[in-house]
Amino acid sequence: MPRFFTFLAIFLPILAALFLYRSSIDLRALGLPLTWPLAAHPDQEHSLHFNQGSDQQPFQPIDAIDTAVHSARPTPSAPVVPSHVPDGTYTRRIVAVGDLHGDMPNAQEVLHMAGVVDEHGNWSGNVDFFVQTGDIIDRGDDTIKLYTWMDQLRDQARAVGGTVLSHLGNHEWMNAIGDWRYVYPSELMTFGSIAARQRELSVGHIGRSWAANYSTASRLPLHQLLGPPNLDFTPGEPGYPLSPQSPVSHAAISFCHGGLAPSYPDLSPFPSRINELGASLLKKLQHRPQPAPHPPYPYPGLPADATLAEQRMYGADGPLWYRGWALDPEEKVCKEVDDVLQRTGTRRMVMGHTPDFQKIVSRCGGKIIIIDTGISHAYGGALSALSITYTLTPESDESGMARWSENEVVKAVYQDREEVLANDTREIVGSLL
Repeated sequence: MPRFFTFLAIFLPILAALFLYRSSIDLRALGLPLTWPLAAHPDQEHSLHFNQGSDQQPFQPIDAIDTAVHSARPTPSAPVVPSHVPDGTYTRRIVAVGDLHGDMPNAQEVLHMAGVVDEHGNWSGNVDFFVQTGDIIDRGDDTIKLYTWMDQLRDQARAVGGTVLSHLGNHEWMNAIGDWRYVYPSELMTFGSIAARQRELSVGHIGRSWAANYSTASRLPLHQLLGPPNLDFTPGEPGYPLSPQSPVSHAAISFCHGGLAPSYPDLSPFPSRINELGASLLKKLQHRPQPAPHPPYPYPGLPADATLAEQRMYGADGPLWYRGWALDPEEKVCKEVDDVLQRTGTRRMVMGHTPDFQKIVSRCGGKIIIIDTGISHAYGGALSALSITYTLTPESDESGMARWSENEVVKAVYQDREEVLANDTREIVGSLL
């Protein structure tokens, strides 16, 4: 027995310190996997080990509570493209934020420190585009507040020529399916009952906003010469603004939640093919009789009429679940990334889904950027945002030939510092078209 108490005296303080300083520990440097806090695709649910701590609370059914959900929401509206084109230098400012997971205070702090909102949480007008890559829901209690706020920011941005681009993450899709493995009982209570939460996510305000304002993937041009956000990359086809030979034909960034896998078959036309599949599958999920949530009930799965392409979109190598860009070796991802960028008409791909807990991860010279740092208190990670500033500056040329200097500055913004991930300058001679 004395040995037992000696063991506790030695190891309990160590375990407590590891828990308190978990966000400061580089698990990769210690050779440890990052799978312990990650949501598992339903096909892998029984083959992975899960920590049963605060991040993986088991579902506990709560009896229906006779309380209404009170939250005033503005009517969702479609985003618009900033129309200003100043004389001389053209500038486009973009801020992107990863998984928020039910934490309103941390979300507000991140958007304020990145300049997206003012001290009151209103659209600041200091950026042209704000992009959120999904997983607003689960693991926290502020689901209703966060979606309400995103709708308000969308309307405020539109009123002054800005744009909010919102994405569905794997957790939004899980909840739409009825896979509630990561729903906390306290969050469920904010809706009033299981039935009330199901209604809200299907035909209620949140569900309708998902259908109207949230996509599965986005292509965001760095210059409006390339057209509005989410115009398909189809150079050479009628209606596409640039020729395939234009030096800015790939001056765009792709955004999605998980990643655009090299093996995924529906990358073209990008991004409409993915978003058409997402829209059709979401409609089927929201308009079917809502299944009893899993757990404790059996996993309901996708609708019986889901097409093979819709099933693949939700598959392990689909844009919602793929983790290869984050977890595969550097040599492998850098060998594969250029082909995906070429096919999607982009220079960089930005995604969330796989948290690092310390920093935004840039790979292959900034071609791959993973922005999930575990912002929610459920993770205790780093508060972070990605900032991209694009400028195109005309230059004088004695020969009369048109010249421009094109610059992209990509920064990771944290509470106490900024880190430059890429600062790329290109000299362009001749027509941009």
